[in-house]
Amino acid sequence: MELWTIPRRFQVMVMNAVLAIGLLLFLCTSGVDSRKHPKLDWFEYPAISCRSHQASLTDFGGVGDGETSNTKAFQAAIDHLSQFSSDGGSQLYVPPGRWLTGSFNLTSHFTLYLDKDAVLLASQDESEWPVIEPLPSYGRGRDADGGRYSSLIFGTNLTDVVITGANATIDGQGDLWWKKFRNGELKYTRPYLIEIMYSNSIQISNLTLVNSPSWNVHPVYSSNVVAQGLTIRAPVTSPNTDGINPDSCTNTRIEDCYIVSGDDCVAVKSGWDEYGIAFGMPTKQLVIRRLTCISPFSAAIALGSEMSGGIQDVRAEDITAIDTESGVRIKTSVGRGGYVKEIYVRRMTMKTMKWVFWMTGNYGSHPDNNYDPNAIPQIKNINYRDMVAENVTMAARLEGIAGDPFTGICMSNVTIGLTRKPKKLQWNCTEIAGISSGVTPKPCNLLPDQGPGETASCNFPEDSLPIENIEVKMCSWSRKNL
Repeated sequence: MELWTIPRRFQVMVMNAVLAIGLLLFLCTSGVDSRKHPKLDWFEYPAISCRSHQASLTDFGGVGDGETSNTKAFQAAIDHLSQFSSDGGSQLYVPPGRWLTGSFNLTSHFTLYLDKDAVLLASQDESEWPVIEPLPSYGRGRDADGGRYSSLIFGTNLTDVVITGANATIDGQGDLWWKKFRNGELKYTRPYLIEIMYSNSIQISNLTLVNSPSWNVHPVYSSNVVAQGLTIRAPVTSPNTDGINPDSCTNTRIEDCYIVSGDDCVAVKSGWDEYGIAFGMPTKQLVIRRLTCISPFSAAIALGSEMSGGIQDVRAEDITAIDTESGVRIKTSVGRGGYVKEIYVRRMTMKTMKWVFWMTGNYGSHPDNNYDPNAIPQIKNINYRDMVAENVTMAARLEGIAGDPFTGICMSNVTIGLTRKPKKLQWNCTEIAGISSGVTPKPCNLLPDQGPGETASCNFPEDSLPIENIEVKMCSWSRKNL
C-alpha cells in the first residue's frame, strides 16, 4: 500500500517512530570517541595465568590524550595491584586512547592488558627514564660506558607476568634516540621497550611494537618465557633495533612473530667477553618457529656476538626471511670464550639474500681491553636442513678461528637459487669442518658431499622441550568487576 493512502494519523505515528529511532541511534553513536573506541564491558584473551583482581588505568588518574604523562598513573596502579600477588593476582586494563608514559615497573602474578585501540607512547623526556646499573654479564652499557636507561616496561625478580593485548601498539618514538646515538650525544645506553630480568614464567604476546629506541624485547637471566604473536617494526636503517633478544635465558619459546628491523630479528645472547664468562649463564632450550623477518643489513636469527656464557640447544623451524642480509648467522671472536653448540634449523625459506649461511670468528667488538686473548669460543654441531633460497648473491661465508675451527657443521637438502649477478666464489670457507648432502650449488671441499642417500642427515630433535608443553588459558576482563 502506498504511504499516501494511509490515514493521516498513522502517517504521523510512523514519522514519529522513525524520528525516535534515528535520535536513539544518534545518541548511541555520536561523538568521536564512541565511534572510534567502543567501550567493551567484557572480553576474553589467552594467557598462561588468569587473575582474580582487576583495575583500569583511568582509576588511577590516567589520561589518554597523547600529551599528559601517565608514568605516575601506571606506577600507582601497579603498586596498588601488587597487594594481590598472593590472592589470585591482578590485571591492569589500559583502555582506548594514546597513553604517554616513561618507564614503569611491573609486579608478580600480574597481567598488563592493552585494549586494541590503546597506544602506549614512550616519553621523550629523559627525566622519565631512570638510569640503572649495566648488566653484570656485559660490564658496561652497549652504547656507552656505565649505566643504561631503564626499559619502557621493566621488571626484575618477578614470577608469573603477562604483557598482552588485542594487537595494541607500543610506540617507542625512537627517532630522537637514534639521532642522539648517531651524533654521539648519549651519556647512557638507550632504553629497550620491554625488559624482564631474573624472572620466571613470562608471556609477551599479541602486541605491535614500533620504533623502539634500541632492542624491542629483552628477556634476560630468566626462564620459561613465551614471546608470541608479536609484530615488531622499525625503519631498516634504525640502529640496533633488534626484535627479540633472549639473553642468558632457559626454556624460551618465540613463535608466530613478524619483524621488520634495523638489526637482527632474533638475536640470541649470553654476555660479553670476560663479564659473560664470569657470570656464566647460558641461553639454552630455545624454540623459534613461524618467524617472518625483513632486515636488509642483518640476520633473521643471530647467535652472538655476545655469547660468552654459552648458547646451546636452539631449535628453529618454519622461518621466512625476505630481503635479509643472512639467514642464520653465528657471530663470535677471540676473547669471547663460551660456546655455540647443538643448533638445529629446518624448513627455512629465504628470498633476496646476501648470504644464506654466515659464520664468523672475527667479529671483534669488545667491551674494553681487559678481555682474555686465550678465551677461545667453541662452535660445533650446527645443523641445517630442508632450506630453499632464491635471488641470493653468495651461498655462504664460513670463517672459523685459526687453530680453533668450527666443527660438526651439517647441511642437507638445501637449494639456493642465485641472483642474476652472483659472486663468482659462492662458498668462502676457512677453518671449518663438516658434511653436506643434497646441497646446491655444491659446497666447498671442507663440507664434503655425502651423496644423495644422506639427505636425511642433520637430524632435528624429535623430543619436546618443556616450554613447548606450556598451555594458555582463556582469561576474561569485566568492567563490572572493577
